[in-house]
Amino acid sequence: MDRQQFIQHVESNQKAVRRFLTALCCGDAALADDLAQDTFVKAYLSCDTFRGDSKFSVWIYRIAYNTFVSSRRSARQSEPISEAERMSGADRADSAFEYQALYAAMEQLSEKERTAILLYYMQGYAINEIAEITGASVEAVKQQLSRGRRNLKGLLTE
Repeated sequence: MDRQQFIQHVESNQKAVRRFLTALCCGDAALADDLAQDTFVKAYLSCDTFRGDSKFSVWIYRIAYNTFVSSRRSARQSEPISEAERMSGADRADSAFEYQALYAAMEQLSEKERTAILLYYMQGYAINEIAEITGASVEAVKQQLSRGRRNLKGLLTE
């Protein structure tokens, strides 16, 4: 893949990757933007490893997911969602607080359940593609989706 092809692929996937990371970060758009930037730099530096066996979007989502997981491992402290509740909407340039209840519920899911739910419902990936992105088996993804839906339903009806 040459530089121009890479740029075209990134331009067509950039907004979706940022939305995915924002949802994984439970509405923290600043963190999601940082992770998206890291994702695209990592993808550019390793674009010669993209063989075209799967779609570019699956490849870039795998990098984004791994970047998110790595950032969670290295984070020493994370602020609870209650910190977001006290912030005013004027402090944020985006409308993330419009979905505050959903983000609060998503934050309570396990990372695997949250990722499966986001990739399946928000991004429209098939179960086998989610398995490829997350490195899990197809059966594990089905189980994560089932548990995630059940847990999310319970959290949102409370």
